[in-house]
Amino acid sequence: MRALLCRHYGTPDTLRIEEIDAPQLKPGQVRIAIHTAGVSFAVILGIAGKHQNKPDLPYVPGGEIAGTVLEITPEVSHVKIGDRVTALVSSGAYAEQAVAPGSTVWPIPDGMSDEAALGIASTYGSIYTALEWSARLQAGETLLVHGAGGNSGLGAVALGKAMGVRVIATAGSAAKRDMARQFGAVETIDSRNDDVRQRVLDLTDGLGANVIFDPVGGELFDLSLRCVAPEGRLLIYGFASGKIPQIPANILLVKNISAIGYYWGYHMGWGRQAPPPGTTERQRHYMARLMEWSQSGRLPPLPAKVYALEDFAAAAAEISSREAIGKILLRL
Repeated sequence: MRALLCRHYGTPDTLRIEEIDAPQLKPGQVRIAIHTAGVSFAVILGIAGKHQNKPDLPYVPGGEIAGTVLEITPEVSHVKIGDRVTALVSSGAYAEQAVAPGSTVWPIPDGMSDEAALGIASTYGSIYTALEWSARLQAGETLLVHGAGGNSGLGAVALGKAMGVRVIATAGSAAKRDMARQFGAVETIDSRNDDVRQRVLDLTDGLGANVIFDPVGGELFDLSLRCVAPEGRLLIYGFASGKIPQIPANILLVKNISAIGYYWGYHMGWGRQAPPPGTTERQRHYMARLMEWSQSGRLPPLPAKVYALEDFAAAAAEISSREAIGKILLRL
């Protein structure tokens, strides 16, 4: 089968399409013919050898799939051969076929596009779990979202609105701030030119945000420590700025703040320890809820730009530039 192969850690432009053997199907897995795959900042980190998950080289990158079921093992009963599905894998998405654990494969409802399904499975699924399960976001609270024009930030804005909270969004360009408002932000802040801390305090009558969703890190995280409400939660989702912040424990102490790290791969069983009991059932419940919200119009489809597999380097460059709005996809 054709696959985009990473033979050595480096930059996305070093990857080449090659012919390799299809992956073997193991108990509890599903074989999928891949139609569409997602591109993310985590994939770029993986290719550079800087992600916490390091598959043995050579490997096929990519973790987000939409396609058709080709084969299942007897342990899998919730999908059947021929079903359209979306799935998450630790690697292997940039190929004609992949195998995924049955626990991370979900049916795509009739009439839903691959693009919308991938947005739910990878972006909305991860962020909803982070906000609802880890950060315990409650209706009526204020959610501050950094990097609101990117894929993760825009998803957090839309989910905040769907969950009944007030959303304030930061972004570095007017186009991204406009998109954030379209997805549900009631106020936006120019992260490059505004005094972010003061603007957040002004917009919350001096209280600060109850939950702060941060996929950026760096200076924005430092500012977040100074505009989070007492007993607020700082949700650490990534470091798109390239700078991993250091947290002064005294600030956490005096305001009773919680700093929460979130890695969805842990709930997928990709960490060093098995996920908590009941995780698969809880994730399946979440996914069904998000699919329902999408079909009812409560959750809008994320904007998507699609590249050919051969143009992966260009797709990755758009993400690295931090100019991408919404989701970047590959068509196989």
